Amino acid sequence: METSKLEIADYLDSNEMIVEYLNSVLERGNDAEIITAIGNIAKAIGMTKIAEKTGMSRPSLYKALSEGSKPQFSTIMKVLKAVGGQMQINPLTT
Repeated sequence: METSKLEIADYLDSNEMIVEYLNSVLERGNDAEIITAIGNIAKAIGMTKIAEKTGMSRPSLYKALSEGSKPQFSTIMKVLKAVGGQMQINPLTT
């Protein structure tokens, strides 16, 4: 029996799902997982659309959000804005 790789981007079909997914990864994930999550969100929305909104080329966007990449903070901010997100800092609760 052949299996296929789960593509999380296929399940990110609403703003609520995207927000929940990204917040969950931000809360528990490491740098690499956060970059991967942002890449999954960009794929779900459409890399061409995100590339146009960020002013980046599609190949550059794929490279910046690929596994093992170390994108600049400005790139992350551009992509977050393009996917309709923003960063917000809240105090940690103990």
